[in-house]
Amino acid sequence: MKYILIIFAVLVQVVAHSHAQESSDPSNFIHPGLLHSQAELDFIKQRVLAKEEPWFSGWKMLLEADISDMDWQSKASTNVLRGAYNKPDIGASDLELDAAAVYSQAIQWVVTGDARHAQKSIDMLNNWSSTLKSIGEHDAKPLVGMTGVSMINGAEIIRHTSDLWREEDIAQFEKMLLDVHYEVIKDFFDWANGNWDASMIQTMLSIGVFVDNQEIFDRATNYFLEGDGNGAILNYFNDFGQCQESGRDQLYVQMGIGFLGAAWKQGVDLYGAYDNRLARGFEYTAKYNLGYDVPFEPYTSIGGSYKHTEISARGQGTLQAHL
Repeated sequence: MKYILIIFAVLVQVVAHSHAQESSDPSNFIHPGLLHSQAELDFIKQRVLAKEEPWFSGWKMLLEADISDMDWQSKASTNVLRGAYNKPDIGASDLELDAAAVYSQAIQWVVTGDARHAQKSIDMLNNWSSTLKSIGEHDAKPLVGMTGVSMINGAEIIRHTSDLWREEDIAQFEKMLLDVHYEVIKDFFDWANGNWDASMIQTMLSIGVFVDNQEIFDRATNYFLEGDGNGAILNYFNDFGQCQESGRDQLYVQMGIGFLGAAWKQGVDLYGAYDNRLARGFEYTAKYNLGYDVPFEPYTSIGGSYKHTEISARGQGTLQAHL
């Protein structure tokens, strides 16, 4: 995961410059329109080339990561398995790293204009889409949720900023997303900790936009707004911002609250839902992690698997940034 954190460091400062698109009808999807709009990609490029801080320091960190190297070797597997606590790990860690590498190379293409980076992303995307047939075992759902969004964001950038990716290869990648990724996450996981659902929501949104599928996009947004699981907004945060995982670990809380940028790019404001419930969650989490006292109510998760009677200090004060 450290590679994803490094990548995030390059981009985190662009968020304040993001604006929702004027259209509130996502049936006409905007591209590129996942983590970054075209304006945001231009912003990143301008700041890095001007060597402005903190963007330039983040860029240098990105380039130091192994996944950013042109010699990075993609390792696709036919049947990926990710068990509880990463046992077994058959191709799962390779998928994590390659997904981040796809995204890293795509960002390097945007900033440098060097087509070798775009082609490197394409080669990795084609490697996985021509090889992968299944993702299974206990932690398959969060694996797809965490890695899918990275890979699809890279693919979205390459597809809509270059003409190097062949249409037949794009179709093959879309087939993998629909036949493998979507099938794993389509029914979410109601009683798991909410960051599982949150990760699946982000990847499902990304799939919907990438393949221009309104039904998939709506399935993700509707679950966030009205779903039965711990990742649905009214179950994940109470009215003063306490998270279902606030009593578990602060790093997991941060993992679960940062995944809605794709909807925003398409003109759908999930941040303001239910009187800005998510904003309250951000504020509550930020306050506690900055050392302030916050209220806490005992909480039992949907399904009854997780019960917390006090807020957890595990990970307090540590930034957990995920793509």
